Amino acid sequence: MQWRALVLGLLLLRLGLQALLTLLPALAPGLCLRRRFPFPFPPPPALPGPPAAAAGHPGSSHWGSLLRAGGLGGAAGADEYERRYSGAFPPQLRARLRDAARGMFVFGYDSYMQHAFPRDELDPLHCRGRGPDRHDPSNLNINDVLGNYSLTLIDALDTLAVMGNSSEFQKAVRLVIDTVSFDKDSTVQVFEATIRVLGSLLSAHIIITDSRQPFGDMTIKDYDNELLHMAHDLAVRLLPAFENTKTGIPYPRVNLKKGVPPDSHNETCTAGAGSLLVEFGILSRLLGDSTFEWVARRAVKALWSLRSNNTGLLGNVVNIQTGHWVGKQSGLGAGSDSFYEYLLKSYILFGEREDLEMFNDAYRNIQSHLRRGREACNEGEGDPPLYVNVNMFTGQLMNTWIDSLQAFFPGLQVLIGDVEDAICLHAFYYAIWKRYGALPERYNWQLQAPDVPFYPLRPELVESTYLLYQATKNPFYLHVGMDILQSLEKYTKAKCGYATLHHVVEKTKEDRMESFFLSETCKYLYLLFDEENPLHKSGNKYMFTTEGHVVSVDERFRHSLWQDILPAAEDSAAKAKPSDFKTLNFSSNCNRVPDERRYLLPLKSNYMRQIDRMVGLI
Repeated sequence: MQWRALVLGLLLLRLGLQALLTLLPALAPGLCLRRRFPFPFPPPPALPGPPAAAAGHPGSSHWGSLLRAGGLGGAAGADEYERRYSGAFPPQLRARLRDAARGMFVFGYDSYMQHAFPRDELDPLHCRGRGPDRHDPSNLNINDVLGNYSLTLIDALDTLAVMGNSSEFQKAVRLVIDTVSFDKDSTVQVFEATIRVLGSLLSAHIIITDSRQPFGDMTIKDYDNELLHMAHDLAVRLLPAFENTKTGIPYPRVNLKKGVPPDSHNETCTAGAGSLLVEFGILSRLLGDSTFEWVARRAVKALWSLRSNNTGLLGNVVNIQTGHWVGKQSGLGAGSDSFYEYLLKSYILFGEREDLEMFNDAYRNIQSHLRRGREACNEGEGDPPLYVNVNMFTGQLMNTWIDSLQAFFPGLQVLIGDVEDAICLHAFYYAIWKRYGALPERYNWQLQAPDVPFYPLRPELVESTYLLYQATKNPFYLHVGMDILQSLEKYTKAKCGYATLHHVVEKTKEDRMESFFLSETCKYLYLLFDEENPLHKSGNKYMFTTEGHVVSVDERFRHSLWQDILPAAEDSAAKAKPSDFKTLNFSSNCNRVPDERRYLLPLKSNYMRQIDRMVGLI
């Protein structure tokens, strides 16, 4: 016990010396149950700084001269974390990083157009295109996503607009209109076709028809709503998935020409079936046709009705005919992630009170049963906050891994104002990135090692980094973005684009560049460093879909031409007002992060060091 007292004494001494700078408002006790990890992590270590970065982490920066010239690095006597991350961020470095992110997108996009178009994806190692695997229909990793409809081009449309490239945006839109057809004998996953293709078509249509044209002149000569008509055509081809299902939960896959395959499975994941409402709702409200929103909202409500009576949690795989939970794991990663995201984003976009009520209940239950660790992110003793996978009926731990998709959750917490908790969870995923220069698809936090070691260029950590920077304006997140950008350039750049990492430790590559690399990863990196982007201007209100597509938040989506989308009580279906969006069930909110912390570490250095030790960096 003496060493514990010594550590505590040193920590208290340090806090006392830094009180004027680091004193933070105490977090109010939440309404959520907090429990410790079943396996203890190391206590917050005492000072001084960590040793050299672990293997695989890009320790020194080739932008180091700019950092030093800009006065970064913290004051003399500061510890290693403060020296590296604190202080202002030089504008010239930020501009170079913005241009580097744009160059990354351009290299990937141009390589696709030169070597792969009109096929769906680019194979960056062999410089060729990839389409559906006709020889092996069971190859769902490929066939769920690739529909033989120039996927990467469609998915990248609004990134071209966000980066201000009007000539290429106009050229790409015309190519889509002239060459893409959905009348294909392709069996695709309803979820992937919706978020990647339908969402991008709607986003590009909204950008083209926006009278303000905030990104520059993105209008198309003689445009006659072709992208909206294409979106309508695709959605009609997806509708058979919602037929002949006893619960209203859709089949996971549909053939674009023939409907639901006769050998289709009756099992689907919660995220896949319950994350269609944003795109289907936008389409319904643009067309004045309630059909699409109706079926998507029915699926959400059907899933919601199947939650556990004991915990309020949902599982991750359900039988669409019986409503029986085949997968009883409740978590925030694969199979569940975007279900929660779209409850909130549907409310933001459409203002339906029932969406907000479902989200608030879901978030409350997540905090009660999935969250482990100390009550407050930046105060107190104990393990750092982390969200684990549990049994939906009992709340008991099911395993000791988390997956990279869960890295989206800090960004969602930013949108609800739970910024303090977002800071801690983001720091955990960033520590994993620092160790490997990428995020393994599945990481075992107990073994401190990847369970599934590949990294397919996913955007979730970049997305949360960008949103946390927008919420806090803390330069720390610019450093995080710089680390991510460097890692991608160092480990994933290939002859013709950027490649999936087959193994994050060995840094071997796979010959695949998924379309979300251009639609999300590059976009969020670019926006992180582009302070003057129209998305960030006062008066412009936008939301990102789960595929990173830009959608304007305006009144036309708050009004429907119908009153009976689903049978519901009048008070539940009523439009929510901004004042109704309360975060009383959250442990903190965005107003709890004071301005004086702008140039301090978002997470105190002793807690950062604790997290680095958790993932084996120290």
